[in-house]
Amino acid sequence: MNKLLLATTISSLLAGNALAQDTNQQTKEESVDKKKVDYEQIVVTGTSRARLIAETPQSTTSLGEAEVAKLSMSSQADVLRYVPGVKVEGGGGEVATNLQVRGLPSSGQFQFTPLLYDGSPTLSAFGLNSSAYDVYYRNDLGIERVEFVRGGVSNLFGQGSVAGVINYLSKKGTEEAESTVQLELSDNNRKRIDFATSGPLNEKGLFYALSGFYRYDEGPIDTGLPTEGYQLRGNLHKEFDDGSGYFTIYGQAIDDQVQFFLPIPLDSQSRDRVAGNDGSEVESTQTFYASGLSYDTANGRYTTPIEEGVATQGGSISMEFQKELGNDFNVLARAKYASYDHQFNLFLDGDGIINVPETQSEYLASRGLGDVQDAQFTYAGTDIALPEGDLLFANRILDRDRPVTDFSSELNLVKYLDVGDFSHSITVGTFFSSSEAEDNNVITRYLGEFNNQARLVDLTITDGDNNDIIVSQNGVTGPGISFSDATISARRSAFYIADQMQSDDWIIDVGIRWEDIDGTITREGSQTVIVNDDPSLYTDLQQNVTGNGALTHGNVSNSEIAYSVAALYKMADNFNVYANYSRGFFFPELRGVAFDPNGEPGTYESEIVKQAELGAKFFFNDFVGTVALFKTDLEDRRSVDFVNDENGVAVEVPVFQSTEAYGVEVVGSYNITDDLIFDANFTYTDHEFTEYESDPSVVGNELRRKPKVMFNSSLRYTLDDWDISFYHNYHGKNFTNDANSVELDDFHVFRLDTGYTWELGQGERIRTSIAVWNLFDSDGVTEGSPRLGNSQTAGESYFVGRPILPRRVSLRVRYDF
Repeated sequence: MNKLLLATTISSLLAGNALAQDTNQQTKEESVDKKKVDYEQIVVTGTSRARLIAETPQSTTSLGEAEVAKLSMSSQADVLRYVPGVKVEGGGGEVATNLQVRGLPSSGQFQFTPLLYDGSPTLSAFGLNSSAYDVYYRNDLGIERVEFVRGGVSNLFGQGSVAGVINYLSKKGTEEAESTVQLELSDNNRKRIDFATSGPLNEKGLFYALSGFYRYDEGPIDTGLPTEGYQLRGNLHKEFDDGSGYFTIYGQAIDDQVQFFLPIPLDSQSRDRVAGNDGSEVESTQTFYASGLSYDTANGRYTTPIEEGVATQGGSISMEFQKELGNDFNVLARAKYASYDHQFNLFLDGDGIINVPETQSEYLASRGLGDVQDAQFTYAGTDIALPEGDLLFANRILDRDRPVTDFSSELNLVKYLDVGDFSHSITVGTFFSSSEAEDNNVITRYLGEFNNQARLVDLTITDGDNNDIIVSQNGVTGPGISFSDATISARRSAFYIADQMQSDDWIIDVGIRWEDIDGTITREGSQTVIVNDDPSLYTDLQQNVTGNGALTHGNVSNSEIAYSVAALYKMADNFNVYANYSRGFFFPELRGVAFDPNGEPGTYESEIVKQAELGAKFFFNDFVGTVALFKTDLEDRRSVDFVNDENGVAVEVPVFQSTEAYGVEVVGSYNITDDLIFDANFTYTDHEFTEYESDPSVVGNELRRKPKVMFNSSLRYTLDDWDISFYHNYHGKNFTNDANSVELDDFHVFRLDTGYTWELGQGERIRTSIAVWNLFDSDGVTEGSPRLGNSQTAGESYFVGRPILPRRVSLRVRYDF
């Protein structure tokens, strides 16, 4: 281990990539000697001095370019699921990854773990709406590596965090121009082309890097709703002639859409997919027949944009400036502006009333129509009768329009000095951000058959007076179509100071952060038209799908302090021990702020997170590893659940709770031979609720959707120009809800990537590879129905759950030159 490297490295990047250009070539050798890269790689995230992974006083994970490129098949989940201590769900598709960090409760997204690109947040405020950070960015061939740093003072810098920082670092140009193009073809007619290019623009230290992709996809599940889109990212990097620093401008433009998949009805016993009316297993209840579904409202005719799926248009521009000021002072500044037109349109998991397939007679009876004289079910827009034995599935479309703008900035002054045996890097910094997002929602109920790509169904009944009454027209039904909207803004200001010190044997970090938040919430009261048992109100339902015009406006604010202390001791050349403790905070999601009958906003108290970790890092010629014990306490958590109310309307409900967790994490990498490498990580977490305001009986239960046991492994073999990588992810048993009323079985997911590389000379190469997600087409359920909440139980005819995505095979051809 080169200790001199740390003592002499000069970097004031708190979460950035000053050393990115020095490691561009390093990623070429990653697949050859992963062990050395893991523990001798420099990490720059969440620190004012670049460090080796082996010498960070907290758990740290880094995945390089080659590994990120292999794992990036659809979503962030594809990459992050192999990070120790992280539970990731990607069953929803390419975006809205549900990520949970060891011991902390979360309904998903990136609640406690900010997602950064090149040190700047994708979005600086969480909870303006329920869209996850990954709807705004996609990974491409321009990624050099991803770093995940958990705990320590890394949580104090820049945007701040509670459970760690995920930072994707982009390639920068070097003196040598290089380019890559890649073509990917997959089943379900997926076509994607990627490129990345970088190099010098002149001989005076100005470099460029540009990457992007275009794709078209009719999967991963064929619903008849294809998606397509593109993204471009790039940077211009200027190194000052005197070597004292640099200036970088980053830019991103995106216009992309994907489909998002929610839970579906499964067999209640086996949790397998069930057969539809045509005898085929139903993989999704989404259907292209709902495209263009429309109806009259008081504001004109409304047409659902459901075929757009999750769509993001817009971009961001950011800058990073680092300069040595002399007298051992450094300055680092960042600023970023982002603006996106964003929609999150999705098919829900049922109509909020029954939520599972029904016979035609069951459908009538459950809606108070069992005693009508006649009922005619026909395919929408036709006179063709639905076969008498065919099942129906009543569902909802939720259209969400969520434009967002975000500005963030940070300024850091770093002083390097030596005191006694210790060298210090003292950072004084400030962070400011201003964000605003709208959240406009329209929920529409519709009736369809129970099939893949289901056709919509019309229903006309004849009452006791021989009057024909339309219950479903063009598939649109009652009871209820609802509309609501909100505009929420947040302004954050923070100041922090940290001292990161080291001697020959010790590394010690201490820091403190003060932050203030001001939030503004404006809501228009929702208008929901309820039909109840009288289908004659269907006409009124179509005429009143608007808000009620009553605006509720409120302001909330809070301030809080976080602090951290961490230490690492080098007991031997190949053995380090470390410990860290932190007290952090999470400001509750502003969308969860409730108003009292007088229109005043409710309390807005901080959620306090206390974390402790004790671990050891060891590294030998052929084996490196980490063992860590951890404990996490969360107090006054305000979770926001999206559940069905008594009318079957999906509403956001705050749930107040406290939790505690402790566990062990083991990580290892073994070079079996020079060509065969085995990696594995194991996490065991014991967790429970210690407070639960709305239902004290939940106290002592396990946290929902959080397995106690997680295990990941990979086996990678290289033989001359052939390479093969085999990945395994084990997801232990867990419960669907806080009530622990339904337990989900454990499951395994396997992945394969194998390829052959032709070396063409002069830096040119071609690699042809096959990648298979879910190699054995394993079944597994990642969650139940969040809309059912604690009311979901086992033993019914159906179980509503979200399966893991089915097997998908991709062929890739990559050309580096």
